[in-house]
Amino acid sequence: MHPEDPMASLSALLFPIPGAAFATPVVEYRGADGSPRRTGILLGGHVFGAGAGPLMPLLWVAIASGAVMMAIELYPTAHWAHQVCALFVYAKLGVLCLVPFLWAQRVPLLLAVLVLASVGAHAPRRVRHYSVWFRRVMVD
Repeated sequence: MHPEDPMASLSALLFPIPGAAFATPVVEYRGADGSPRRTGILLGGHVFGAGAGPLMPLLWVAIASGAVMMAIELYPTAHWAHQVCALFVYAKLGVLCLVPFLWAQRVPLLLAVLVLASVGAHAPRRVRHYSVWFRRVMVD
C-alpha cells in the first residue's frame, strides 16, 4: 500500500502499532511501582492520582463543552431550559464547577457527574423531555 492510500491511514487508525504515540491529550503519571501510566479520561486521571497541572485544563474543557452544548440545545427553542434533560445538564455543570473548590472530594464529585450523565442519557424520552414548567412532555 502507498502512504497516500486512504485505506492505509484507516488501517493505521483502527489498528495502531502498540506503543505508538497518539494525538489525543494524554495525562502521564507514575504508578505505585514507579512505572509510567497514562490516561486520557478526566475521571481516570483523578482516580489514579495524576497531578492537578495536566488535569485542570481537561476540567475546564469539560465545563466549556457542557456550556457550549447547552447553548446549542437552547438555540432552536428555549423550552429545553425547563425540561428534565436540562436539569441534568445544570446539575452536571454545577458539580463540575465545584471540583476546583472541593479538590479533596474531586473523585466522588466526578463519579456523581458520571452517574448524572448516565442516568440522564438513558432515561426514557417521556422523562427527559418532561417540562417542570408546563407539567407535560415537550416533544417536537
